[in-house]
Amino acid sequence: MVETTFLAGGCFWCLEAVFQRVRGVSRVQSGYMGGELAQPSYEKVCSGRTGHAEVVRIHFDPDQVGFESLLEIFFAIHDPTTLNRQGHDVGSQYRSAVFAVGNQQLEKAQAFLQRLGQSGHYKDPIVTQLQLVTEPESGGQAGITSKTFWPAEADHDSYFERNPYQGYCMAVVRPKVEKAASLFADRLT
Repeated sequence: MVETTFLAGGCFWCLEAVFQRVRGVSRVQSGYMGGELAQPSYEKVCSGRTGHAEVVRIHFDPDQVGFESLLEIFFAIHDPTTLNRQGHDVGSQYRSAVFAVGNQQLEKAQAFLQRLGQSGHYKDPIVTQLQLVTEPESGGQAGITSKTFWPAEADHDSYFERNPYQGYCMAVVRPKVEKAASLFADRLT
């Protein structure tokens, strides 16, 4: 059985590069969620005016990797305390958000965030948004909502794998991949 979830935590290239390496994850796809504009493009989303966040859609086998394990990795590789920013990437498109598929994921995400907030790990409050997605939606369906997932343009697929020496990849993506590798070596392929 394969489950799906959607995570937003800064540039989708970073999240994609990390989650592609997680054992039990069968597919990671970059895209956009959280806005009302149909057919958003990278350029439009980067303007910060569409309401969309850069997200990754993650297909995973819960028998190999649990949803909570994905959340643990997610919160280790981005800063959930900065509103609409990750490092030098600034704008609502870089917000921290979990688009939970179904009530079970939502409840697990709420409990995880509560434990994380009480842990004292962060000195600032966690600003991660939680939104329930009752059924994974794909762009092109009738009734565009903030829960509609719009796949990113094809040139964003496996961006880090194809461009490991590009400046942003070396300065921002690679350190997140290396951090995940050092913290979660037992969960990565």
